[in-house]
Amino acid sequence: MLLAMVIGTVVASAKSERTDGLKMLILQPLDLDGQPKGSYVVAFDAVGAGEGEIVLYASGSSARQTPATDNRPADATIFAIVDTWDVGGVVKYEKSKGE
Repeated sequence: MLLAMVIGTVVASAKSERTDGLKMLILQPLDLDGQPKGSYVVAFDAVGAGEGEIVLYASGSSARQTPATDNRPADATIFAIVDTWDVGGVVKYEKSKGE
């Protein structure tokens, strides 16, 4: 499981039929302090995430373990939208109630 922020979308009109109906989002991976780290990731969205949200995503063969991506060519899949996280009792992120 990895933390990331949704920073954009990808639209591809010509693609494998096996990916029809799956939304693709651009993710910026985050460290435990919420700071950007590493390269951008394009992931399928299995939970209805939106731009600006913090999400958990799986990569590799684990990305194909959601009902939305089962037996599909997925290398990264968003499987949760984060409400809060803390490290050592210190809250690092809390989703605002208005989102």
